[in-house]
Amino acid sequence: MNSYTACRTPVHRGPAAWSAILPGQDSPVVFEADVRADFTIIGAGFAGLSAARRLTQLAPKAKVVVLDAGRIAEGACARNSGFMIDLPHEIGGGGYEANGAEKNKAMIALNRQAIGFAREAVDAYRIDRNYFDPAGKVNGAVAARADAMNRSYAAHLTEIGEVSEYLDAQSMAELTGSNHYISGLYTPGTAMIQPAGYIRGVARGLRKDGVEIYEHSAAQKIERVGDSWTVSSNGHHVSTGTVIMANNGHLESFGFAKQRLMHIFLYASMTVDLGNDILKKLGGKPRWGITPSDPMGTTMRRIDTPLGGNRIITRSCASFLPDMVPSESSLQRARRVHRRKFTDRFPTLRDVPMEFSWAGHLCLTRNGVAVTRKLDRGLYAGCVDNGLGTVRGTLTGIGAAELSCGVESDITRHFTAEPEPTRLVPPPVSTIGANIYLRLKEWKASTE
Repeated sequence: MNSYTACRTPVHRGPAAWSAILPGQDSPVVFEADVRADFTIIGAGFAGLSAARRLTQLAPKAKVVVLDAGRIAEGACARNSGFMIDLPHEIGGGGYEANGAEKNKAMIALNRQAIGFAREAVDAYRIDRNYFDPAGKVNGAVAARADAMNRSYAAHLTEIGEVSEYLDAQSMAELTGSNHYISGLYTPGTAMIQPAGYIRGVARGLRKDGVEIYEHSAAQKIERVGDSWTVSSNGHHVSTGTVIMANNGHLESFGFAKQRLMHIFLYASMTVDLGNDILKKLGGKPRWGITPSDPMGTTMRRIDTPLGGNRIITRSCASFLPDMVPSESSLQRARRVHRRKFTDRFPTLRDVPMEFSWAGHLCLTRNGVAVTRKLDRGLYAGCVDNGLGTVRGTLTGIGAAELSCGVESDITRHFTAEPEPTRLVPPPVSTIGANIYLRLKEWKASTE
């Protein structure tokens, strides 16, 4: 008898701001009675809901159950910056183009499949188009070193047949209302999303399609009983033929990939809804997204009323936390850094308050691979987003669903060809070393 028991459930620090700025949700649907299902998915984020949607396409008559430890769109899936990026964007180091031309071409093709899959979901479920805006993004540069990185990246994109547009300081000021940037590199393929709005919409559409999604219903134990699995939650059970783990780094909480997953938390702050006087003072366009030319720099994003208010989001600072629990002190430190970064870019808005600050969980591996594969008979994983939860989580979810149905595709071939994640140095050496490394990289990219 194979049995896997969770040693922890997700711990979040700070509010899920992307959800908080939207209208309130209906009361949660909680798992409160034993059921039978063909497929049970653990996790209702990008991976879990993508897996559920793919199963409705591959096995339309199957009963699908999704269990989530929290509320829809209030976990890690709504604690990012809302970029679905198609181009090379490895945050682990070495620059965005570090993997080489051929690997990057292949990954771009897969990323675009994920973005296309999300676009189809928006259309099928009549999700507000403002929540999925194919507007592209800009790599911003503050210093000469970052500008050189942009130019190198542009040359790499040209090499692999991708378009980009170099923006000078004036163009960046016209876009953002800030004189902080000396240049930018615009690429058109990124979809800018309201992550909570998108996830809520997909969940609502799946429920209409008959998928049972339960909130505040953490999977506590998975046990093989005869030819099926029993998944325990809230004192009740799902008897199911197939289980898909779509819980990203919390795969390790069930004993899989132990000491192979890097649990990184990134921090963000969001302003109050900016009034008309402040907007006139700010200038610039009402929507834009800036990722840093140096991967360890600062992400900035501006949104407008249809997305939940006229607000600016600042995202920076990172912690390596093997126990997956961010501290209040880390969040407060990040909040102070965000205040400084925001003021550097918008000195005339120095008195604008931050309404929300939060931590978001990323999961990476040293060798940049996912864990999207068969784990046991009837048990599959679509986990490990390597810091790109919106697009890579969508891909891992699709891949896990296809693997569970015996479907071969470009996505399944990619993930099943990947090696095992590289083993990490045991703590405390890994914890101390990784956090020193992250602080050093942050310091080097401090102006960015």
